Amino acid sequence: MFPKRFVLKRLLLLVPVLIGVATLVFSILHLSPGDPALTIAGERASQEFVERIRADLGLNDPIWVQYIDFLGNVARFDFGESYVINRNTTVREVLSNTLPVTLELALYGQLFGILFGIPLGVLSAVKQDTITDHATRVGALAGISVPIFWSGPLLILLFAQVLGVFPTSGRISSSFSVSAIRVTGMVTIDTLIAGEWDMFRSAVRHMLLPSLVIGIYSMALISRMMRSSMLEVVRQDYMRTARAKGQGAKITILKHGFRNALIPVITIIGIQFGGLLGGAVLTETVFAIGGIGTLLVEAIEVGDYPIVQGTVLTFAFLFTLVNLVVDITYSYLDPRIQQ
Repeated sequence: MFPKRFVLKRLLLLVPVLIGVATLVFSILHLSPGDPALTIAGERASQEFVERIRADLGLNDPIWVQYIDFLGNVARFDFGESYVINRNTTVREVLSNTLPVTLELALYGQLFGILFGIPLGVLSAVKQDTITDHATRVGALAGISVPIFWSGPLLILLFAQVLGVFPTSGRISSSFSVSAIRVTGMVTIDTLIAGEWDMFRSAVRHMLLPSLVIGIYSMALISRMMRSSMLEVVRQDYMRTARAKGQGAKITILKHGFRNALIPVITIIGIQFGGLLGGAVLTETVFAIGGIGTLLVEAIEVGDYPIVQGTVLTFAFLFTLVNLVVDITYSYLDPRIQQ
């Protein structure tokens, strides 16, 4: 049964969280030293141009009026226009071009971490204190310890330069154009929907290596958590009772242990997805993929305040949405949580 009341309560709790994040972003940008209009316009800009920017941003109004207008614009997903990075282009349009890039990268990285991390964690727990267990734990420790700015160039050197298996940068081969088939902005999905199989294969080849780089840390963390959780579950009384009744080890683990062991792992997956969105900055830089993380860094450097506000609030919205999905998954795995 779908927990409608539980989901409704969680949705209502998202509202104060998003308002708090919006207030924090507004406060930081307005309390930071310097004149935002002068920063955007540049030191050589005319006074007339600076004043026009001040008027467009509402900086001449009282602070409380600016705050109310800001919250109203946020509620409509209206973050204004970019003044530096993409002049006379709305922030919403800029985000619509860059957000799918980061989402696609984070989704595939998380998928890689889940598909390999959970089975490795279960295998390590079942084969406790064996060579398999030790090898898995050492590999997980290495995956957590190795930073992206080191593993990225290393894997590029191995798979792209030495083996020649994957391309080094970009999202698809330069011989293809995906603008005509754009639906979601995610190249692999758009090419699959359009049935362009050559373009799809090219997009997958370009996505595999960056997904591997960003997914290594996620895989290592998930496998460690899955191992710890599974070891705790297999020691429970109901597991021993199931084995005493004659059930095989595999059936007992899959039927009784796996579902209960997943609950803390779901938390890690949800938190890690938010971390992947932020960690995508390095991966996007290494593989020359222009996503929302790279956009945020560039906007901070040049002082494009509307872009900064829109990007940070988009990150916050996605993170709270992921937490909502985690809560719903909790209630499905363990209905007692709904109480």
